[in-house]
Amino acid sequence: MGIDLPLLWAIIIGFGLMMYVIMDGFDLGIGILFPFVRERDDRDTMVNTVAPVWDGNETWLVLGGAALMAAFPLAYAVILSALYLPLFLMLAGLIWRGVAFEFRFKADDAHKPFWDKAFAWGSFIAAFSQGVALGAFITGFPVENNAFTGGALDFLTPFSLFTGAGVVIAYALLGSTWLIMKTEGDLQKRMVKLARPVTILLLAVIGIVSLWTPLAYPAVALRWFSMPNLLFFSPVPLLVLITTGAILSVLRRDPHAAPFILALLLLFLGYSGLAISVWPNIIPPGISIWTAAAPPESMGFTLVGALFVIPFILAYTAWSYYVFRGKVKTGEGYH
Repeated sequence: MGIDLPLLWAIIIGFGLMMYVIMDGFDLGIGILFPFVRERDDRDTMVNTVAPVWDGNETWLVLGGAALMAAFPLAYAVILSALYLPLFLMLAGLIWRGVAFEFRFKADDAHKPFWDKAFAWGSFIAAFSQGVALGAFITGFPVENNAFTGGALDFLTPFSLFTGAGVVIAYALLGSTWLIMKTEGDLQKRMVKLARPVTILLLAVIGIVSLWTPLAYPAVALRWFSMPNLLFFSPVPLLVLITTGAILSVLRRDPHAAPFILALLLLFLGYSGLAISVWPNIIPPGISIWTAAAPPESMGFTLVGALFVIPFILAYTAWSYYVFRGKVKTGEGYH
């Protein structure tokens, strides 16, 4: 029996995108939380918690995009054609946020508030655009003769706008729990206080999306509620409730790393729910990973490079986070 290359590549791309959500999610969340923190020293501390590692976080987004182009060129062409505007806004937000990240440390007192706002807006636009793209992906794309046949604004629907807001809330939870783990004193207490309502709000978002999706898309309802799928997939919503309760419970004590780890688990459960809803389609609603796959020779050739590069990315990421582990105190910095 040969290797199922489309399945292997789908796992690689899914892993890369999940790593991006984990690594860059709390990074974007810090920018989203900027308007809730007015003190300049606290804002500096927030940024300093990610200053040594933030550059490498987006490596996973680049890996996912390159892998999609190499392994599933049809999906790459259709998805980018359908989501050109939200993806453009996402990249613009990431660039603007990156510029603001560097310039705010070098700006004088008169211009620093401008770069603080730029950092916050860049983070919000990038996160919201990712959520809109996600909602449009779940909705699906009209395809004829292997080409996207919809309009440039088809991605704008009430569902995609709601998922855009949902991703902003999810990243805000990651950012607040990351800061609980990496800071201390008043800033940590403020993040604990803020994380509670954000957790409840995210649970409400997950609940609404979980109801909205099967009601609006019969194929998703069939996937979740037909037997024996219902038995296999029912632990996912149950685990979401348990994880949410665990986050709220640990926030009432003296939290450290536990809220962040549980927040990652909550996002992973949401990610797995998405995978269940669309699998095995890489271009919803009806084009599977096997239909959209590149020739086996191309997939095999590029797989060698991917399996060589990914361990290096993982090793670099693990090393950088290990070196810069521990709390960041007010007044400390890497710039």
